Amino acid sequence: KDLDKELTEAEAEEKHAQADYEKMMSESASKRSADTKLLAEKSATKAEMEGELEAHKEGKESATREHMATMKYIQSLHAECDWLVQYYDVRKEARTGEIESLQKAKAVLSGADFSLLQK
Repeated sequence: KDLDKELTEAEAEEKHAQADYEKMMSESASKRSADTKLLAEKSATKAEMEGELEAHKEGKESATREHMATMKYIQSLHAECDWLVQYYDVRKEARTGEIESLQKAKAVLSGADFSLLQK
């Protein structure tokens, strides 16, 4: 009787263990399936983000080149302005001298005599 009872208990335990094993295998399969799906989604997201990163790198490189060209242009304008400011007085005197010379030439052509003024 004890042997029958032990066999019955052993069979019940084995059925229970078999059910637990099948449940665990089913859960593992569904987890593997979910993990595979998640991995595929993450791989697609990673590929998309790498593409975006590459596009942003190219955009940054282009913007950097444009910025450098703009800064070079600003530097040339600054140098030109510095030169204009530095030689403003000299250029002003030269313009004034030219205007006076043109006025004298015009007056001479109109018949004025400057020979008396030069003595």
